Amino acid sequence: MSRRHSAEKREIIPDPKFGDIIVTKFMNSIMYDGKKSTAERIVYGAFDVIEKKARVNPIEVFHAALENVMPQVEVRSRRVGGATYQVPVEVRADRRQALAIRWLINAARNRNETTMVDRLSGEVLDAANNRGSAVKKREDTHRMADANRAFSHYRW
Repeated sequence: MSRRHSAEKREIIPDPKFGDIIVTKFMNSIMYDGKKSTAERIVYGAFDVIEKKARVNPIEVFHAALENVMPQVEVRSRRVGGATYQVPVEVRADRRQALAIRWLINAARNRNETTMVDRLSGEVLDAANNRGSAVKKREDTHRMADANRAFSHYRW
């Protein structure tokens, strides 16, 4: 890792259908082996299913789901005098978004529906309604940070 300067952020082009940068980031996270058209088919298919089930704008549901999954605090390991403490720290905005996207995708992949479109749409709908594995992951993260609040004075 370079000490001179941090890596510059790449410009992300908004997705073609909705013109949303976060949807593009989500698509890029779903994508395996550079197969963007497959990732697009999965995400847009899931949005179509969400629109049929919820009868609302799928982008609004998606953003609500992300908002419900984003963690406020997390624990980071900090070594002090031979002991390692789990220190609660606030999460930066870009990391919150990245964690929420990652948790949503992992929770969708671990569901039992037959196709990825069904899994993803189900998980996004669950997350929008404050249910599901991704929301549970956020709750566990907050619970862990709350339990280790005594070590918050080790924050750096």
